[in-house]
Amino acid sequence: MNPLSFKQDRPLDVIAIGRLCIDLNANEINRPMEETLTFTKYVGGSPANIAIGSSRLGQKAGFIGKVSNDQMGRFITDYLKKNKIDTSGVSVDQKGAVTGLAFTEIKSPDDCSILMYRDNAADLNLHPYDVDEDYIKQSKALLVSGTALAKSPSREAVFLALEYAVKHDVTVFFDLDYRPYTWTDEAETAVYYNLAAEKCDVIMGTREEFDMMEKLLSTSESYDEDTAARWFSRRAKLVVIKHGGAGSIAYTKDGESHRSGIFPTTVLKTFGAGDSYASAFIYGLMNGKDVSEAMKMGSASASIVISRHSCSDAMPTTEELMNYIETARYETVQ
Repeated sequence: MNPLSFKQDRPLDVIAIGRLCIDLNANEINRPMEETLTFTKYVGGSPANIAIGSSRLGQKAGFIGKVSNDQMGRFITDYLKKNKIDTSGVSVDQKGAVTGLAFTEIKSPDDCSILMYRDNAADLNLHPYDVDEDYIKQSKALLVSGTALAKSPSREAVFLALEYAVKHDVTVFFDLDYRPYTWTDEAETAVYYNLAAEKCDVIMGTREEFDMMEKLLSTSESYDEDTAARWFSRRAKLVVIKHGGAGSIAYTKDGESHRSGIFPTTVLKTFGAGDSYASAFIYGLMNGKDVSEAMKMGSASASIVISRHSCSDAMPTTEELMNYIETARYETVQ
């Protein structure tokens, strides 16, 4: 079963809004950051990765965001265009902001970390004036990433985008994407995450991210079923709770639950899994797949990306994804 419906007469499949940054991934594997000397540059940021993944899968994707007025900003915009992403919603900062940087450390397949530089980041200067109602209503879906809620005016820009999406029956996907270094404290995060989630049709996050959201609402331990029920009492039709190597569970408003399995692979790094999962999962749902099949597609995409050096460049095409699903080993998780 697929609980979602999409306005098929619209020219764009999905618009993502939020973080555009640069990933600098360590070339020296199995080495701490202190000893790493060279890095490879990629476009990064969770919503950017999801938009790129969607475009690679043949969807017509657009982006709402802000880039720095320098070489890095132009690199990001050019890369989006080369990946056939509509950039008419991407504006250029004129106040001296810079591009956020993410240096990645790959000490082992299960010991990876990210060193972030987010001071005066251009993407957080996205202003409500940069959000065009006519642009949003051209899309079947809007993808919101939680990091865009961390600072003003980006926070207000996202809430305006959500208002426009609800007004024009644009299906809203919320990828929680909690990055603690961007926020002042967990209370602030929980308040704005909850306010945003109330306007979303699909909410996706890890168990830990949902726990963070619920800390202000309950002192007792939260279970997946309770989390899903809370959001079904609002607008949500589908809640996906990820449990890492134990797979994911998707809950639908009719009381059904669906558990995904995993595709075992040779892991190079752990980051990028959530973004690749989201892009293929959304692709599956928007192309009429039932929830279980869409989750399987998400798991396959995540397996592909964590075996490769980059996130954005590693996003599979439709042919790659389908071939992988047909040939790779799939394990169910209990």
